[in-house]
Amino acid sequence: MAPPADLLALLQGHGQEHLLDHWDSLTQDQQDAFRAELTDLDLAEVCGYFARTAESMTHTTEKLDDKMHPLQESQCGAVGKTSDRELASYANSSYEEISKSRVGILLLAGGQGTRLGTSYPKGMYNVGLPSQKTLFQLQAERISSLQKLAEEKTGRAGKIAWYIMTSASTVKPTSDFFAEHNYFGLEAENVFIFQQGTLPCFTFEGKMILGEKGALSRAPDGNGGLYRALKQEGVLADMKGKGVKYIQLYCVDNVLVKVGDPVFMGYCLAKEAECANKVVRKGFPTEAVGITCKVEEHYQVVEYSEITQKSAEKRNKDGSLVYGAANICIHFFTFDFLERVVMFNEDSLHHHVAKKKIPYVNAEGSLVKPDKPNGIKMEKFVFDVFQFAKNFVVWECLRDEEFAPLKNAEGAPDFTPTYCRNALLALHQKWLRIAGAKLVDASGKEAAQMGSPAGENNNNDADNNNDEKDFVVMAEISPLVSYAGENLGQYKGKTLQLPLSL
Repeated sequence: MAPPADLLALLQGHGQEHLLDHWDSLTQDQQDAFRAELTDLDLAEVCGYFARTAESMTHTTEKLDDKMHPLQESQCGAVGKTSDRELASYANSSYEEISKSRVGILLLAGGQGTRLGTSYPKGMYNVGLPSQKTLFQLQAERISSLQKLAEEKTGRAGKIAWYIMTSASTVKPTSDFFAEHNYFGLEAENVFIFQQGTLPCFTFEGKMILGEKGALSRAPDGNGGLYRALKQEGVLADMKGKGVKYIQLYCVDNVLVKVGDPVFMGYCLAKEAECANKVVRKGFPTEAVGITCKVEEHYQVVEYSEITQKSAEKRNKDGSLVYGAANICIHFFTFDFLERVVMFNEDSLHHHVAKKKIPYVNAEGSLVKPDKPNGIKMEKFVFDVFQFAKNFVVWECLRDEEFAPLKNAEGAPDFTPTYCRNALLALHQKWLRIAGAKLVDASGKEAAQMGSPAGENNNNDADNNNDEKDFVVMAEISPLVSYAGENLGQYKGKTLQLPLSL
């Protein structure tokens, strides 16, 4: 059976008629589904995306050194340079907003644990803590704890709205997981799970790739696909209906993340910022991280490959790196800024190119799995909206207290489950020692102080995982007991035997 003339004409107009090569081998249901997929696609828009990204691929990566400027000192706050009194003031202003239910949290949770060797959403991963809690549970309990702290400080019981962006492959298992666990103590109406969009994959020549005889090969549109999804999935409308004024965003894989960090938000409120980036200090000049700076007149995250070594090594008078504000994907937005970006600026965000090995159906109808990159996936980056900010600030936190991402399976040189587990246990040990507790093992001997696997004092590489289990102090503190080291005064002067779970 020949392909329908109208569908063939539609595709020919954009040079994509090859997509119908196997039409006559499809069942009626498959043909109907494929027709729906193709006609629902805005071919002019999607092919336009490819044309613009293809043009960018023809240029060698431009070094941005001559266009870059560090942020002004007045825009940059840091935990390590701020008094306890100021930190408390920042937190208290955030508690006021939380108590009035004006705070929302955006979670980027679209990834599957492919590199971890799992097929389920990364948020469902258990890094092996004594409690066996998953990333989702730890983060949900931090939200509960934050709501409780705000109520204790203000006398008002406000709620935090949690918006979780998933992908096509993770939306159902994520939704089911939260429902099965009763949203980990949070109200279901305050947990909004939504799905980011996808885009067709293209060959380098601009042809859309068939993943099956009657279906396109698609890939998520990057974490910057968030902004389109906020509108299309009704998230922005829900925020407006709930009266959300301030939003924090983070990635699911960071086991140490202070979800809804009141100090970070309070700093942003004090600076009247509409957009902000939480960063850690770059560990060493050649660390493979994006850095936050100004490029010409716009704020931007510049990848390490986009600057020369000379700029990477440039230092201030005090010896610190000029370009040392490393991006960790924790951002702050006012609702007004987010709404403006979604409604007026999203279309102007450029797609970035990821060259990939993409399985495809060949002319003979066989599925081919290539052994080298044969096409591109197009994606937007969540931080690309910094360029639209008029009042932008940066807050530097401590790496060993707030950043330990889960990336790889055990056996990899970095960012493994053991690394994440040790990072969290090291932090909890630190809290207990600061509170004045003494930690002893079964023989009554005081446990040696555990070095942080996520420390900043790197030498020449990022392999500072400290995976040796001999150094682990098994003391875990539930987020429901302490959000960030508070409420532990009762253990001052006490001897606590390990292993310990509070």
